[in-house]
Amino acid sequence: MPHDFIGWFHTIAAILALITGTIILIKTKGTVLHKQIGRIYGVAMILVCITSFMIYRVHGSFGVLHFFAVVSTVTLLLGMLPLYFKSKFKQPIIMHLSWMYWSVIGLYCAFTAEVLTRLPMLLSIKYTYGIFYALVGISAGAVGYAGSIVFKKKLNEWIDAFSQSK
Repeated sequence: MPHDFIGWFHTIAAILALITGTIILIKTKGTVLHKQIGRIYGVAMILVCITSFMIYRVHGSFGVLHFFAVVSTVTLLLGMLPLYFKSKFKQPIIMHLSWMYWSVIGLYCAFTAEVLTRLPMLLSIKYTYGIFYALVGISAGAVGYAGSIVFKKKLNEWIDAFSQSK
């Protein structure tokens, strides 16, 4: 559970990003609705990324979770940049869809890790950093692997639908 204002702000922004990110993955790409919800997702994720660097409960300093926050920030930016600088990218729409897809999958990884790392406490299991990091790794790995399978299929669909070389 969040312990302070920043933690609550981070959690609420993450929930908003989870909801809007899921809608974006499910709905048709390129529509007005996609763009509107995408903007909400983008702002929510920027807030999640910023606040993630303000949370230091695990070790009290920059740690592995902050590393993943850097990855999340880079993924989000790489997903947004092709829309604003289309002429600089060979396939801007495909680049946007690919990086934003991974932004949402990364958020799913973080959510799953957050839930699973709570299990030992709920089950009254002695909690250690080893268990914590094992659960983070297992959850992120499983969700990331599942996401990669779907990504391969989606990428081919996006290339067929949005490739500029048609």
